This record gives sequence, C-alpha cells and structure tokens, in this order.
Amino acid sequence: MFSWLGKESGSGRSAQDVLQTVTGGLQSLYTGKLLPLEEHYRFHEFHSPALEEADFKNLPMVLLVGQYSTGKTTFIRYLLEQDFPGMRIGPEPTTDSFIAVMHGEKEGSIPGNALVVDPKKPFRKLNSFGNAFLNRFMCSQLPNQVLKSISIIDSPGILSGEKQRISRGYDFCQVLQWFAERVDRIILLFDAHKLDISDEFSEAIKAFRGQDDKIRVVLNKADQVDTQQLMRVYGALMWSLGKVINTPEVVRVYIGSFWAKPLQNTENRKLFEMEAQDLFRDIQSLPRNAALRKLNDLIKRARLAKVRKTSLRPCTFVKFNQDITLVLKNFINV
Repeated sequence: MFSWLGKESGSGRSAQDVLQTVTGGLQSLYTGKLLPLEEHYRFHEFHSPALEEADFKNLPMVLLVGQYSTGKTTFIRYLLEQDFPGMRIGPEPTTDSFIAVMHGEKEGSIPGNALVVDPKKPFRKLNSFGNAFLNRFMCSQLPNQVLKSISIIDSPGILSGEKQRISRGYDFCQVLQWFAERVDRIILLFDAHKLDISDEFSEAIKAFRGQDDKIRVVLNKADQVDTQQLMRVYGALMWSLGKVINTPEVVRVYIGSFWAKPLQNTENRKLFEMEAQDLFRDIQSLPRNAALRKLNDLIKRARLAKVRKTSLRPCTFVKFNQDITLVLKNFINV
C-alpha cells in the first residue's frame, strides 16, 4: 500500500532526506540569526516561545478528527497494516484519548506527563492544558515503515450534547486548535450512515479556521450503501459541510472504505480504488510540503519580529533574507 515510502525520488534522495536536509538548514539559520535577536528584544514574552530542535526535526503530522465509530482508529491501522499500542476498535466510543502514533525502534507507549518533558518530541508546550488533558494523552511507538515519514494523531471520538463536552475536563477545541496549527494535514472522517454534525463537531471544525488548506474529508464506510444512496449521501455531506466550513473553494472529499475487510457492496470498487490512490498521493506529498511549510513559518516569524521591533537594523534582516533565499534554492534543487 505505502511501498512508495521506501522508494527514492529521481534525484536519488528519499522524502525523509529532503525533510532532514531543509529543516537542518532552517534550524541552523534560526539558532544563528533569528534566535539571538528574539532573545535580545524579548520576542518570546509577547508573541510565542522560542522554537526548539523538535519543532524543526519532527516528521509531518496527520490529525484525524471525527465522531465516534467513524473509523478513525481503523483508518490508522489500514495505513500501517498492523496494530499499534493503545488501539481499541468497536462500535461504541472506544478512543477517549489523544494518541500520537509515531516511529520507534521498540513497540510501546509513553504516557502524556512523560511525553511533554521529552525534548525530542514536539509536544512540550501541551503541558499548559493541565493534568486532565495529559492523563488522556499518550504516544504509541512502533517500528513501522510508514511512520518513518509521517506521524499520526488519533483524537477522541466527538459526541453530541453539552454534557459530554464538559465532562472531558479540558478544553477539547483548544487542544484541537493547538494541533491544527502544527500538523500538516487534517482529515475529517464521516460515516456514510452518520452525517450529522453535532454542536461539538461544529465547534471543532471552527477551531480549524485559518488552516483550511490542510483540511481533507473522508467519507468512510461507503461500501455499505448502493450507488444511488451514495450519491444522496455525498450531496447531504457537502450541504452539511458548507454550513460550517466557510471557504470559497469546495473541500476535497475522498470516498471509500478504509479497512482491510472485503467490500460489502462492489458496485463502486473502481471508484473506491481511485479515491484511495488520490488520498495516498496526498499523504505522500507531505514530507516535501512539510519542509516548505517550515520555511514559510520561519519567514513569517522573522517578519513578525521585524514589525514588532522596528529598531532592528535593516542590514540584519537583509542578511537573514539572503540566507532564507539560499535555503529555498537548496530546497528547490533537492
């Protein structure tokens, strides 16, 4: 399925090599040029904390969001082609925690309180959400070829009603917003028999505003309806999404049945296969696009520092822009 992750590009470099080459240059540029200026003018006190090594070297991340029993955990297992620690699958709400599925030499899990103090993981700033969240956050590590290029964040199933939202003990939408700002792809999963968007789901989608280019939609379990019903389900889904995702572009929806079992209805087998390949190609592009996103984020950060402190010498930012241009040229030539 994901055999492309082990292949090399025409230039002789793998996707992981591209990510490491560019982000390594960006980290050196930040620590040598921009970080001293931020510390001198106390940029971290009024804007955002200093970037750490893990912020540059972490792999592209994919965030899965959806109501319970829409197949989020099964979708991850479908991508990995194996089970992972902490995985629970069932028709009832089974996932009540955020699970970061990442690559590791040995299979195992790391609880949230230990995870946020690990300098090699990009989750240290999640400590601000408190113990109620950290008790429901964990990292699942395993040696898997797919996870050498991407990491996957599995989120709790979204329920309906005010009681469920309050009983979490932490601000669910704020946590989603934190992840949305740092991941490279947000996948909203819908069940062909569960198209209603609850109040909490609507609030969660609103938390993704400003990250609309990262959002993709998956209409899962599409093999459980026939072609005529699928056409109506797709139309109803687009109508529901149009009320909560306020973008001029039509959101991309992938239709299929993302699990290893045989299709219950084979009428649209060819469609499902083509949609799955489109989705996999989109995920395949994340390592290279992640390097470009980090480059854009660093440029925006430099501009913010320049605007906040106009007393900075112009020649300092002229040299910084020249170094950024050099990194960009190296990125294009990879």
